[in-house]
Amino acid sequence: MVKRAVSRERTAPLWTALADTLLLREATACRASRTGDLDPLAGLRIDDATAARTIAELAGDGREAAEARAAFAGAMDQAREAFRASLSEPSPFSLVADGAGLDQAESEVFALLCAIDLDPSRQRLIAYINDDVTRRRPTLHTISRLFGPDHPGPLVVSADSRLRRAALVDVADHGPWADRTVVVHPTVIWALVGDGSGDPDLPASVTTAAASEGDGQGAPLTVVSGDDRIRRLQAAVSTTTGSMFLVVPAPADAAAWAAVVREATLGRLSVVVEVDDELSLEGRQVIERADHLPWAVVSRHELPVDQLPRRPWVAQTAGAERPSDQEWAAALGPDTPRSHPLSAEQLGLVATAYPAVGGDIDAAVRRLAAGRIDRLARRVRPERTWDDLVLPPDRLAQLRELAARYRNRATVYGGWGFRPSPSAGVVALFAGPSGTGKTLAAEILAGDLALELYKLDLAAVVSKYIGETEKNLDQVFDAAAAGNVVLFFDEADALFGKRTEVSDAHDRYANLETAYLLQRLESYDGVVVMATNLSKNIDTAFLRRLHAMVEFPVPEEAERRRLWERNLMPDAPVKDVDLDFLAGQFTLTGGSIPNAALTAAFLAAEAGTPITMATLVLGLQREFQKLGRLVPAADFGPYSGLVGATG
Repeated sequence: MVKRAVSRERTAPLWTALADTLLLREATACRASRTGDLDPLAGLRIDDATAARTIAELAGDGREAAEARAAFAGAMDQAREAFRASLSEPSPFSLVADGAGLDQAESEVFALLCAIDLDPSRQRLIAYINDDVTRRRPTLHTISRLFGPDHPGPLVVSADSRLRRAALVDVADHGPWADRTVVVHPTVIWALVGDGSGDPDLPASVTTAAASEGDGQGAPLTVVSGDDRIRRLQAAVSTTTGSMFLVVPAPADAAAWAAVVREATLGRLSVVVEVDDELSLEGRQVIERADHLPWAVVSRHELPVDQLPRRPWVAQTAGAERPSDQEWAAALGPDTPRSHPLSAEQLGLVATAYPAVGGDIDAAVRRLAAGRIDRLARRVRPERTWDDLVLPPDRLAQLRELAARYRNRATVYGGWGFRPSPSAGVVALFAGPSGTGKTLAAEILAGDLALELYKLDLAAVVSKYIGETEKNLDQVFDAAAAGNVVLFFDEADALFGKRTEVSDAHDRYANLETAYLLQRLESYDGVVVMATNLSKNIDTAFLRRLHAMVEFPVPEEAERRRLWERNLMPDAPVKDVDLDFLAGQFTLTGGSIPNAALTAAFLAAEAGTPITMATLVLGLQREFQKLGRLVPAADFGPYSGLVGATG
């Protein structure tokens, strides 16, 4: 919640003296032209006396009132002079008037309106002047009478007036023009009596930012674009006029826009408006009208010219520099290692989660994307390590090189000056038959980098409706970029398949999805792993953008022997098993061997015996049946007699 710096006046404010003199003068003039006490039904009926007075006024016969007003000439001159002097002294009222850019006449009307709202006695006088006990606020006609023909009077609250541009007052939009009531917004009165609460109509997530020493001498309107939110804000406050800034997401309605202008005026703040998609016509017009405020319009992408305010502006492009050592230390402490290549925006988000997770930088980074992409992807918390992966040595080396590539990006791209091509991200393709360890390798890679793995749910991502697939993928990539996670596309050929010759609308939009994915891969700075059983179906444009392609072969005999060993747990009772025979006789993948071993374990637990060749043989049978493979009993060699022995 925004808190506004305010001051409180200990004595009756000087600026109210002018209002009191104006009200006293007009009330005296009214009394001179009227007879008797105020009618309790004033405004509800028109009697003969009221009609006669009205006829006299229309005929220009108001000598009593004119004489009464003339008697106050000296008092009015003194009050105006004192009021003029009070505007040069710091007070809640003078600061607001100066912030709104009000001139003498505008300030006088504003003072009258505020003074009436502050005191019921003045409201009773206004009711008397209005000749209506129900009307305790001034109307446009009342203002005209109070200030006379030599003063702009009601013109200072016209639609294009400074008071209206600053959203300090409003005029009722119904009834005859003369009878329309002029109202000061309640937030203004609260500010004048010393309340620093932010305007209740402000959009959510409003914050403030301060310019650095030496900044604040920039342009009155800047337009800033750039990928990193923090860098955009830094560019905005350093190049826009002002020392303190109200940072606000682009309001969605007129009331919220008015609240932004009013809050900035009361607090003498500049305004940074963060635009997600486009600046609305209403927003553009507000910025055009409220030219007493410095503005910055910031967005990720460059906004088209027709959306920008019709007043001079200066374009700025924010960089995307990684946080400096000083920024890192200020956010997380000097002893926190720079183990993650966070952007400036990500660093700010991690800093908020860092104390909540006990100072665990890895956990804080994982929190970045938590909950944001769960609808479209399944989160996998990495638990297994390199020791759990059985692959040929050269394939393991390729995987470790991928991890090293991610860890050392800051050094190579930042310190050594190499150019990322096309981005600083890491994109890999894992290809091989089902069950050869592609998903496991992605999990281990994520765990080694202290990141979480998100496995894309293609059923949730791919939509039959045109444009929805791209929209879903946009959410995934944006959330993943914020959370610094590993994106895992299983069965990648469904999304990354070859583009086809366009023969109908379906082909055209399928090719558009492929082109969109290519574009996002080029700009994504995180880790993307694609897994496929059919690498030949992957579009060659994707293959050109890969940093590594790792083939996952069906394991050889020695690797199958290691898989059998690792999947018969050390704490499990095992007796007389021939792992050499199982590894040499049956060609299975790393996904099938654990299944067979687990089935054998349950069979043994049910029988109350150790895991033996009998349970392992039956476990293999069940796995072969599931895979649709018919294996004759003779293939089990010396153990053929055990086939079906326990089942």
